[in-house]
Amino acid sequence: MYRLIYKSRGTIDIGWDVIKDILHASEANNELADITGFLLASQTHFLQVIEGRFEDVNTTFMRIVRDPRHTEIRLISYEVVDARLFDGWAMKGLGIFDLNQDVAAKLRRKYGEEEGGVRFPLEGWLALAMIHDVRSIDSLPDWKK
Repeated sequence: MYRLIYKSRGTIDIGWDVIKDILHASEANNELADITGFLLASQTHFLQVIEGRFEDVNTTFMRIVRDPRHTEIRLISYEVVDARLFDGWAMKGLGIFDLNQDVAAKLRRKYGEEEGGVRFPLEGWLALAMIHDVRSIDSLPDWKK
């Protein structure tokens, strides 16, 4: 089992409609490839984790790299792991801008600020810590609504 984490800069304004489009397409593709993962987005950047077999993670990442909605793709981590963190999630995602102001302010204090939003870390362990922090929020928006 492999886990890949990357960060990229959006080439478009990232809003909830963009995230929903990405998640709908990712969910269908990822179920076929047995990929699981999580996508975070700010108004300017993406941070994504994908997990699965080596070949499937590579194929998925190559498709992601070709997506014109982002650029400046930075591979943060690519490693062998014992188990999935996102088992059962073909793809989940969230726009940090959808969180209430208090939560967003806490994330900015903990992880830093970038272009007026929360800074997505470039260290694998810190990126996973941020995703864990976000996942622990009780009232996350449901992207399927």
